[in-house]
Amino acid sequence: MTITPLPVTAPSETVERLKQEYSSVRQRSLDLIADLSDADATVQSMPDASPAKWHMAHTSWFFETVILGSFLDHYTVFNERFAFLFNSYYEQLGPRQPRPSRGMLTRPSLEEVTQYRDHVDQHMHRFFRSSDCTEKAAGLIELGLHHEMQHQELLLTDILHLFSQNPLKPAFRIPEPLAIPNTPPASQTWQSFEGGIVKIGHSGPDFAFDCEGPSHEQIIRPFRLASHPVTNREWTTFIEDGGYQDPLHWLSDGWAIVQADNWNAPLYWGEETDGWWSMTLRGYQPVDMDAPVTHISYFEADAYARWAGKRLPTEFEWEFAAKDTVIAGNFSETDHLRPRRPSEDGIASHQLFGDVWEWTSSPYIAYPGFKPADGAVSEYNGKFMSGQLVLRGGSCATPLKQVRSSYRNFFYPHQRWQFSGLRLAEDIP
Repeated sequence: MTITPLPVTAPSETVERLKQEYSSVRQRSLDLIADLSDADATVQSMPDASPAKWHMAHTSWFFETVILGSFLDHYTVFNERFAFLFNSYYEQLGPRQPRPSRGMLTRPSLEEVTQYRDHVDQHMHRFFRSSDCTEKAAGLIELGLHHEMQHQELLLTDILHLFSQNPLKPAFRIPEPLAIPNTPPASQTWQSFEGGIVKIGHSGPDFAFDCEGPSHEQIIRPFRLASHPVTNREWTTFIEDGGYQDPLHWLSDGWAIVQADNWNAPLYWGEETDGWWSMTLRGYQPVDMDAPVTHISYFEADAYARWAGKRLPTEFEWEFAAKDTVIAGNFSETDHLRPRRPSEDGIASHQLFGDVWEWTSSPYIAYPGFKPADGAVSEYNGKFMSGQLVLRGGSCATPLKQVRSSYRNFFYPHQRWQFSGLRLAEDIP
């Protein structure tokens, strides 16, 4: 006979911490949409992006379905039809609105979505006060909070893409003039690493997504890593040298896109009479030439590295270089919402964290010994391990609490609406 162990109630200090973090994360989402109209929050600018209203409802659906519907006795859903509207890709949890058609959801209104969030929040706080908050539930709540932080970042990048389609070039945040320091930018240098057999991946009690582990040994050969991400000024040299016109720099699939879509600069760039400008979350502004280049695809990053006679780092090299670095930099909490030029403050001076996600040459695949979680959340990461590349480090739109040296972001090689850039690497003979 198999004896099923009784659920273990989460420690009170864990529950209190999650309660505080829940309130903070959920309020941050509301703050992000505070200045959006119902129309702003409804329109979908492309299949890869989602409306802000959908992000707000989907994150609530996650808590309603994974936590309240599973652990809270006698919970009544806010609206049974919302499960179809706001499920994302969880096959185990039923059918859903097709992703490219999320912008067709003119109803429910943004006001009703906000009411939905209030309903879920009230019941979540009731749940925190109950004995139903088991250790298993606590782990899923933590996952839900990080899930919502991921959607906060996506909300920002999706709104930027949406506003870039508007001829008025509206600003998500109040425009601020581009401040150019009087001092020259930090000079580019190279740091050498001996490599060896090193530990890669997350280990320990702190939160991490399942794809960040298990921790395992990896062989890294001696290499050098650039001290800063590639800047806009350096990228313009690539443009002026015909980088977008020379097929010898490009992977075949990348070159096909360059020709088909007429790429000649990073996404959102426009050449004006006084130089390059770019669409930002603070409106259409001059490009800061000494800030990291952003909104480039893996294909562009790889082509630049070839043109420069270098290469992209592997994700293992990047993590090895960053593992002992203090996590500080330009994240979404600064509300600057665009990459900054390298500083000389001694902490974030190398920009390993924040400003731009850095493309690596590593495919997004499972680490040795990887096993998806149980239940519906088994679909969270593992099933996307095909055809995508890993990025590291976080960006100016990433919440600080999300960032770790082991954090693996991943996108398809042609995508560039995220705050994605690059850092060069080279082998040591």
